[in-house]
Amino acid sequence: MPGPTTDRGLIDTSVAIVLEAFDRSRLPTDIAISALTLSELTAGPYAVQSEAARALRQERLQRIEANLECLDFDAVCARAYGPIYSATWRIGRKARGARAVDLMIAATARAHGLPLYTLNGADFQGLDGLVEVVSLR
Repeated sequence: MPGPTTDRGLIDTSVAIVLEAFDRSRLPTDIAISALTLSELTAGPYAVQSEAARALRQERLQRIEANLECLDFDAVCARAYGPIYSATWRIGRKARGARAVDLMIAATARAHGLPLYTLNGADFQGLDGLVEVVSLR
């Protein structure tokens, strides 16, 4: 598996969840997350019944917050979302609903000129030329 394409990159939620166990040589040195990923991770502890699982998710969230830069979804990201939405819609894929968060994470990467590292490359199908998507599977 090839190494990172730059020294800086954005990881999506799929990578953030497994980051501590992941082979970091496959990722850039400087990793950031989108505020949208932070939102998904913040919801994680509330999505489980088990106190032990909740505690593990809360610990993961706190380590990520302490160690990774969080990029806001701002007006520049919002404008980057339009072409991403359009490219997804043009290839016949649903661009609304649950997929919208993934596409907004991609827009964050586009707005900041960063490659997007993911374990779910198929979620970003059709974005060639708009965002460098690095599928880690």
